[in-house]
Amino acid sequence: MAGSPLSRLARLRQLPVARLLALAELALLAREHYGKLKPHERRRILALVRRTRGRPANLTRRERAELAALLAKTDPRLFMEHAVRKVTGVPLPGRTRQQRRPGPS
Repeated sequence: MAGSPLSRLARLRQLPVARLLALAELALLAREHYGKLKPHERRRILALVRRTRGRPANLTRRERAELAALLAKTDPRLFMEHAVRKVTGVPLPGRTRQQRRPGPS
């Protein structure tokens, strides 16, 4: 048995606080990555997201490309790596990068 019923109850009471702390850390991390954008870029992202109303098809092809380019500036892969590490304490497995072979000259 892993401890008395009282110690298990105490751990259960701490769980919501741990979740709140994890959410707060994720919010700060998201803010840090969102802060990589200039103010006009942030406003543009919000305008595009509002325009989609949850449906990417509501944007033109050009607007979808613009949104993708703006979101890429926030470095989503790095955000995901940091978020996984903060929440789980385990680093995200790295991608194996393939070496580019020089093409025929």
